[in-house]
Amino acid sequence: MEVKNRRNFLSKVMLTGISGAALLSTSAYAKGPRRNSTTETLTEAQKDKLFFIYQEEKVARDVYITLGNIYTDENTFASIQLSEQRHMDAARGLCEKYGVDISGVDESHVGEFVLPVLQELYDTCVSTGEESKLDALKIGELIELTDIDDLEEAAKGMPSDVVNVFDNLKEGSYNHLDAFQTAIARA
Repeated sequence: MEVKNRRNFLSKVMLTGISGAALLSTSAYAKGPRRNSTTETLTEAQKDKLFFIYQEEKVARDVYITLGNIYTDENTFASIQLSEQRHMDAARGLCEKYGVDISGVDESHVGEFVLPVLQELYDTCVSTGEESKLDALKIGELIELTDIDDLEEAAKGMPSDVVNVFDNLKEGSYNHLDAFQTAIARA
């Protein structure tokens, strides 16, 4: 798959997830009790976005775990997967705070996702990354570029605490992007 086609695919999948929350049927996973009466109430669409971002961070972590197991001589995957776990933790914290039901997610199962579109994304990223180490690094670059775009889109209209977390996640994604671009340049 050409780089341009991969970028288009990733963009389409991620955009579908962010803007087409109803299509993904995440509202079944977005219901749950509010944990704190002082917490701002989110719409179902906003809860869907939180759930999507949480699962998207899992896609990144799981892709990097899987590709890191294939390309053991490439440390970029190992170092970034640890950071992606922290991203998942932050997104999970928002889901818990705002009553988004994440009980169907098993973080210990690498490569398994609740949302079919993210399952497809994971499968495609791994399949493409298995072609060569350079392809794997380019998948990492594309994931980070897409994550940055998705975090910016998902932050629109969210409460300030969510925006702050998303800004921190986005900053981390910029650092990951730099690491993948450096690894691509030396490959």
